[in-house]
Amino acid sequence: MSVDTSTPTPITDEQAAAGVRELAESAKGAAQTLRSATRATKDAALLALAGALEAEQNMILAANAVDTEREAASGMSPGLVDRLRLTPERITTIADALRELAGLPDPVGEVVRGQTLPNGLTVRQVRVPMGVVGMIYEARPNVTVDAAGLALKSGNAVLLRGGSAAAASNEAIVSVLGDALESVGLPRTAIQSVDRYGRPGARALMRARGLVDVLIPRGGAGLIQTVVTESIVPVIETGVGNCHLYVDATADVDEALAILLNAKTQRVGVCNAVETLLVHADATQTFLPAALAALDEAGVRVHGDETSRACAPPSADVEVATDEDWGTEYLSMDIAVRVVPDLDTALAHIRTWSSGHTEAICSNDVRAIQRFTSELDSAALLVNASTRFTDGGQLGLGAEIGISTQKLHARGPMGLAELTTTTWIVQGSGHVRP
Repeated sequence: MSVDTSTPTPITDEQAAAGVRELAESAKGAAQTLRSATRATKDAALLALAGALEAEQNMILAANAVDTEREAASGMSPGLVDRLRLTPERITTIADALRELAGLPDPVGEVVRGQTLPNGLTVRQVRVPMGVVGMIYEARPNVTVDAAGLALKSGNAVLLRGGSAAAASNEAIVSVLGDALESVGLPRTAIQSVDRYGRPGARALMRARGLVDVLIPRGGAGLIQTVVTESIVPVIETGVGNCHLYVDATADVDEALAILLNAKTQRVGVCNAVETLLVHADATQTFLPAALAALDEAGVRVHGDETSRACAPPSADVEVATDEDWGTEYLSMDIAVRVVPDLDTALAHIRTWSSGHTEAICSNDVRAIQRFTSELDSAALLVNASTRFTDGGQLGLGAEIGISTQKLHARGPMGLAELTTTTWIVQGSGHVRP
């Protein structure tokens, strides 16, 4: 396929509503087919998707280059451009995630609980597909594949709105995935994009109650809040990642340094990158100077409190931290640093400023670790490990469709089970209720 770089004709809300309705109706039909598809059929499709991505990677990379060059020229931050960019290695990683999904158990049909009642009725609560899953996200072409793969394995059709920044990439990917579905006898309408309808299409997707069963936003705070407040389709809310790393006085210095640098610098434009470092006052002589020097050497700009600024090496230009810094998800080579007198202060800081995504502690104090994991209320809590592990693929889910920071239905990385609901199957032998 060729990449269309022409200026699109503006879409009216009425045109978008009609177009999205047509796509959603076809997705609903595809969902009915997938609902009864066997694991063998779905796994064969996943393997076909993986192979097609690799076979067509040159076309996908060409489309992605259009997106990344345009967005870099328009002033998108380097961290977000990196999040948008695809490479041969990243396509291989994405394809391998689909293969890993194929190797995971099928959640559909799993008995969540069951029993035989005293009256002889047998009762089972069984996992079944949601139906049609809508996804609204920003500048993340890998999410296009993750969402498609997870939806397919869990027996759902998916409608995607990937945003204008990744328009060419997503068009290419959806086309490749659709061809792969057809090659194994499944409808290409199981994976569709509403991107052609632009922002009016996103609004139409949020209004498609009855055709779309659940909507999942993934992106910045503005996008997520728009979907949560404006959608009449049920929403699973994902959250921004104002993630914290607390380094206790008992932490192993070398281990904590490695975790800090991985959590901050491995990929800065992702929601599980650490944004605030909290350091126990008793570690200001051992850990903090080394941490500030390492961050400076890595090119990270530090926004620090008075104590951390005093510990910084002469070469580091540490900015004064404000309340705005404590509440910011930077998604860049920036980090806020604060020295705290004790664990209580660290916990209070996290409760005040956290987005409820991921918090990590470096410590060898069993009591401190126990308090950290029992007194904080975030979707993921890590002990002596990088925040970057809050990821469906890293936690054995194969991939993730997002990280939920809400508390209903799903929380944390959402994998296959989180894209199912349940049906109660009650079997009797002529039973009537007395």
